[in-house]
Amino acid sequence: MPTLVVTVAVEGPTDVPVARRILESVGLEMGPIYEMGGKAGLDKRLNGYNRAAAFSPWLVLRDLDHDAPCAAALVANLLPRRSDKMAFRVAVREIEAWLLADGDRIASYLVVPRSRVPDSPDRLSHAKRALVDLARRSRKRAIRDDIVPEQGVRAQVGPGYLGRISEYAAVHWRPHVAAHSSPSLRRCLTALKGVRG
Repeated sequence: MPTLVVTVAVEGPTDVPVARRILESVGLEMGPIYEMGGKAGLDKRLNGYNRAAAFSPWLVLRDLDHDAPCAAALVANLLPRRSDKMAFRVAVREIEAWLLADGDRIASYLVVPRSRVPDSPDRLSHAKRALVDLARRSRKRAIRDDIVPEQGVRAQVGPGYLGRISEYAAVHWRPHVAAHSSPSLRRCLTALKGVRG
């Protein structure tokens, strides 16, 4: 039986390796991918993607951020009627929470004590900031230089953040393990298993 190919839409480049890894973990293949340059662009095109999902499977990933009290409320507001083949999934509150949820692997990758990794990353107000703060404590200078922004710079992340996150997501991160500590990721995997049929 051929692997089912899923079209993907995400906010930005950090989400791409995460989406690919998630799909691989449930036996699906990533097809065309649309990076929307932020949630505003994604939200604007969501109804069109939903119409396309009447004919072929789609995965759309969006951060909850602080746009609604919970993922269900955001989905109800943005896409109250989903096509059968649409997996519109919301990371609570940021996709970095899903990466932090594999505590053993993120601690090993960042070279920090496992005890420093939050146990319930979906409860974090700013998971990206938490990940950067973890990297700030890394015993490996290259990690700090890549992920942590320089002092006085307005950027939220360091110059090598995308490369590091991509490597971690593609090579080290285990979605099924992370799902034990992230309810929003667990719901995403369950929804994708439904798409697979």
